[in-house]
Amino acid sequence: MARISYISGSVVKARLEGERPSLLEMVYVGKDKLIGEVISVSEDEAVVQVYENTEGISLGEDVTFSGEMLSAVLSPGLLGKAFDGIQRPLDRLGRRIKKGEKHFPVDRDKRWRFFPSVKEGEYIFYSQEIGYVEEGSFIHRILSTGEGRAVYVAGEGDYTVEDTVVKLENGTEIKMLREHPLRVPLRFKKRLKPDIPMITGQRIIDFLFPIAKGGTASIPGGFGTGKTVLQQTLAKWSDADLIVYIGCGERGNEMTEVLNEFPQLEDPYTGKKLIERTVLIANTSDMPVSAREASIYLGITIAEYFRDMGYHVALMADSTSRWAEAIRELSARINEIPAEEGFPADLASKIASVYERAGYVETFSGKKGSITVIGAVSPPGGDFSEPVTRHTRRFTTVFWALDKELASSRFYPAINYMLSYSGYVDTVRRWWEERSPEWFDLREWMIKILQEDDKLQRIVKLLGSESLPEDKRLVVEIAYLIKEIFLQQNAFDPVDAHSSPEKQIKMAEILRLIYDLWIKAFEEKKIPVKILKDQPEIQAFLRSKYEIGNDRIEEYDRLIERIKERYHHLILSYGE
Repeated sequence: MARISYISGSVVKARLEGERPSLLEMVYVGKDKLIGEVISVSEDEAVVQVYENTEGISLGEDVTFSGEMLSAVLSPGLLGKAFDGIQRPLDRLGRRIKKGEKHFPVDRDKRWRFFPSVKEGEYIFYSQEIGYVEEGSFIHRILSTGEGRAVYVAGEGDYTVEDTVVKLENGTEIKMLREHPLRVPLRFKKRLKPDIPMITGQRIIDFLFPIAKGGTASIPGGFGTGKTVLQQTLAKWSDADLIVYIGCGERGNEMTEVLNEFPQLEDPYTGKKLIERTVLIANTSDMPVSAREASIYLGITIAEYFRDMGYHVALMADSTSRWAEAIRELSARINEIPAEEGFPADLASKIASVYERAGYVETFSGKKGSITVIGAVSPPGGDFSEPVTRHTRRFTTVFWALDKELASSRFYPAINYMLSYSGYVDTVRRWWEERSPEWFDLREWMIKILQEDDKLQRIVKLLGSESLPEDKRLVVEIAYLIKEIFLQQNAFDPVDAHSSPEKQIKMAEILRLIYDLWIKAFEEKKIPVKILKDQPEIQAFLRSKYEIGNDRIEEYDRLIERIKERYHHLILSYGE
């Protein structure tokens, strides 16, 4: 026990009256039993970070130490649900969250049809699958939390999450429900090389700046550049088995959009509703800022739980900058010496502690699973040199830099192709080249053209494209086609919103073909770029991204033949 001696926002200091608590121990503060964590302990005082609104609590009120760490409840019933930062189900909290209100995250009374995978007398290993339940279209595997010989295995039937389904000879009772501390990573057997790309359907990402399953990516961008829209698009279209979407200090209208839209969206891979394979964690800007930290760790723990079943999980965190702002506020309230821009000196290690929990792993059950962490960063004024963006960049392998100028010109995704990069190009190269041996060369060619165009655009903006030599105008025009046809996508068009790898390869091959034919036409007949770009097949290609779906790729082969025929005829007949 302890008594409150100091209150400053979400920080409470408690005068100890007994044994010292442990660091990161969960506590209950005041008469309303507000949930918090011990973040510092001295000889006679504990500093507590409270994850609920502290208005109304008084000096002298009790602080009770639980003897446990803040933990996530992991069991069937998580999918399709929305929780706040400390895993209270939003559908049971009402319109406003009351102080100290507590609800168990999942329905304890609901009965699930359990199908056993082991038998009595069998030796059970840690994290081995002991059975499964069907949660909608999803197979929810129940994993062992202990090791030993099974003396009891529940038969096929309906059970609650708190019923014992397996009992080991050492007395361990295994249930469908388990709890795990948020800040302690779930164990796995070994880490694997991330060599399988996570296909997002966004051409600029998949083809130019790919992310591997089990990888890490940051999406920095100023206000209005489309971070939230891009993350929601990735959640809708990525080929991950499950999505964990964390709104960390988001504006209420953005989280409302997610909560309303996801239950209506059809999953492109299963045909069912997208929400059935999604867990939402909503922490809005009007909720206590300290709970932003809990929401991040809650999301990553839930992701690890599903990873251990052998699934590929994509975790979207929007926005980690608001979490960092909460860390800065907390640091100021406990009088820590500030470092750069007022952030605490351990900001880098806190950011690393989240991204290091991503990875492509082999679980103890022999399955392969992954967590891909994609974090949005909101640098003030779009300044990528500020501490949160800079440190996030250190610990992520993919950098998708959003550009205000591109966003203002309605270019979506507004990813700046000159600033962005991916460190997974070499690891996923084999996967892509199994589908097209020319993938790496096509990608290198495209980036080279865009880089050359970027240099030429300085002249174009000053003097106009007519001031360029004809061969340089050719580069500018082919770069325009790459940007307009390939890099830009309409998130609201049913055909263009998502491009399969096969469609992306065909589009890249056609762009390279057009460039080669234009070079040939210019070198052999000096045909002006104006004539080359005004051929009807170019307009047909431009329309094709809205007309040719992922299931009709063969139509691109016919377009290729038309383009070849058109330019061969033009080269032969020009000047006659």
